[in-house]
Amino acid sequence: MEGWGIIIIKIVFIWTWTLLIATLMTWIERRGAGLIQDRLGPNRAGPFGIFQPLADGIKLFTKEDIVPEKAHKILFALGPILFALPAFSAYAVVPFGDKIVLGGKEIILQVADVSVGFLYIVAIGSMSVYGIVLGGWGSNNKYSILGGLRSTAQLISYEVPWGLALLAAVLLYGTFSLRDMAFAQQGVFLGFLPNWGIFKQPLGFILFMVAAYAEANRVPFDLPEAESEIVAGYHTEYGSMRLGLYLFGEYVNIYTLSALIVTLYFGAWNLPYVDMSKFLGPVAYGLASFLVFFLKVAFFLWLFVWVRWTVPRFRYDQVMGLGWKSLIPLALINLFITALFVQFTA
Repeated sequence: MEGWGIIIIKIVFIWTWTLLIATLMTWIERRGAGLIQDRLGPNRAGPFGIFQPLADGIKLFTKEDIVPEKAHKILFALGPILFALPAFSAYAVVPFGDKIVLGGKEIILQVADVSVGFLYIVAIGSMSVYGIVLGGWGSNNKYSILGGLRSTAQLISYEVPWGLALLAAVLLYGTFSLRDMAFAQQGVFLGFLPNWGIFKQPLGFILFMVAAYAEANRVPFDLPEAESEIVAGYHTEYGSMRLGLYLFGEYVNIYTLSALIVTLYFGAWNLPYVDMSKFLGPVAYGLASFLVFFLKVAFFLWLFVWVRWTVPRFRYDQVMGLGWKSLIPLALINLFITALFVQFTA
């Protein structure tokens, strides 16, 4: 059992690391957009514009916090908090490496290894929609309310295939613990393939990936914002750090979803055909497992950026049709096939 000191250190580390990644992603997003669209992107604040996130942070902290006169003050204030807190809290059960052994004491690289990590993710992930809805409703702005209602319909629609894809992973690995799922992906599959979830759940991965984009409100599923139609949607009336919480919460959510994809389908910190623990010391192995996990996550973080600046936004009827007419039936078929696979290979 780890002491409270170790637990607090891990909490502080993962919150700080997540904030750092979210801050860095605001720069990568704009530099990536510039690269894809053949323009420069931010290039004034520091070399290659690297200090632009710092400048943006200073701007958000120092801007006047304006509250619309006819807004519902309590709901207006609660919206950004209820959106950001679940995004920050969800990462608590995601393993970001294997373990480090210091002085004979084993420290697992995970804030909380709970046996129901899957259920925790589903429950905490569903709460962010309240922040969007309350922000839209509390603003007392028709565009904001429309964005909030769109978000409600979209998240409910895509949480069904998202949850079914997760349930298929639970059937496959035989556990609700994300850490145990990571350990289950060691070794090889069919004698030559890495024993990763992507090779056992290819359809489940596609379903989870598409639903993750909808959960994160990213293009082509950014209907809650849709600036060309509803003027930034649910956070139209927000400024200063209230808006900053929405923007930061989105990037933290992307980071958590990318980490989940790696944990469920890409072997977490495991490398194919290589057991790092056999030739690295206990500390070096722990750091290497963290680095391997993060590099995999970094690829999917870039993929979120790449898709945003490549794929056009869907119409709202297309988004709803894809969710209810395609993804949910495919998710049910995938669950049925997974159950048969588990039954006949047990």
